[in-house]
Amino acid sequence: MPLFIEDKQVGPVNSIEDLYLKHPSLQESARAFRSKPVVSVDPKSLLFVQQREVGATTPEDKHVSVIGTEDATTCHMVVLRHTGTGAVALAHCDGFNTPRQVSLIVKAVTSLSGHFHEGRLELHVVGGFEDASKLSEKISHDLLTMFQNQDLNIYLETCCTTEMNDVLVDGIHKPIIYGIGVKVETGEVFPASFTFKGPAENLRSARTFTKGEMVEIYEPNQGIVKVGPCSWPPQPDLIKWMTMTDKEILEALSTSPKAEPSDFVRSIKATMWFILDHPNPDSLFPGDQPQRYRKTDCGDWDRIVQP
Repeated sequence: MPLFIEDKQVGPVNSIEDLYLKHPSLQESARAFRSKPVVSVDPKSLLFVQQREVGATTPEDKHVSVIGTEDATTCHMVVLRHTGTGAVALAHCDGFNTPRQVSLIVKAVTSLSGHFHEGRLELHVVGGFEDASKLSEKISHDLLTMFQNQDLNIYLETCCTTEMNDVLVDGIHKPIIYGIGVKVETGEVFPASFTFKGPAENLRSARTFTKGEMVEIYEPNQGIVKVGPCSWPPQPDLIKWMTMTDKEILEALSTSPKAEPSDFVRSIKATMWFILDHPNPDSLFPGDQPQRYRKTDCGDWDRIVQP
């Protein structure tokens, strides 16, 4: 089924620039979105989604009221919501197997919506900028094309990507928006920042760093974040990486080194140290079972220890 913009069917997406030219309302909504203030999200009722993860829930969730993600440069942040049931998913997409990522996002929402009869699926895509390699543009194009290829009508409400999410700072192109959140109850999507990116932040980052596919991390019926099991081969080269300068790490491991947030290298080093400290990741998952975390009344994530 095709994408729709303002209830009008969208033809083939030849390029993001062409899409904006044919649908000026997308530019207007992008300008409105990027002008919103950045909200610092309280971690108490937050579900944070990392790169190559999707998290989904419904307004009936007693534990999570906001789903969010951050640190997107060329990556894109995607929200899909069903207006009838309120089921909503947020994903952090990086162009790694986009068909699978989009299918997982759609399944996350439709599986929570049951046999819905009223309402529609609404899509919000934010991220990327005018990077020199044009990777942002490719991710934008591939995401929208894959959504257009789904067997459901999907309505594109926000498309704040590439040129519409770009700003020049001292002659350097950077994203305007690095993070977003979505309010589960209302479906409002907004620019956001986060002080907490867990639980199991380094473990989840290690899975992605070692080329893990996108996964759904949250079980809304139980209010549980599920991590793994996952594995990685020995990484002896990481010792060499840890002797390099921050600049060398940044330029080698980022798709957009001049646009990364200030803590990019710190986060990468923490992930590499975690992998080095756990050369046999099987030990992290006793009985080949995932690590599970449940929110406490205080809003922290406590690990559930199996008896």
